[in-house]
Amino acid sequence: RTIFRAEGFSCPSCVAKIERQVGRLRGVQNVSVKFASGRVEVDHDVSVTTTDEIVAAIGKAGYEAAPSAF
Repeated sequence: RTIFRAEGFSCPSCVAKIERQVGRLRGVQNVSVKFASGRVEVDHDVSVTTTDEIVAAIGKAGYEAAPSAF
């Protein structure tokens, strides 16, 4: 599981956009986006999907993100 912080959320539908985009990546088993905190939790196989690929997918959805320690 990797945790990210994302910025730029303006509405709850942003959550679905990010979950769809990241969920399409190979090796991703689950994506959970917390609208209020901007926290994105991704369960993924690190040997298949890197954190950089996940950040890029969040970017493709229109939001900036970075890995977070908590």
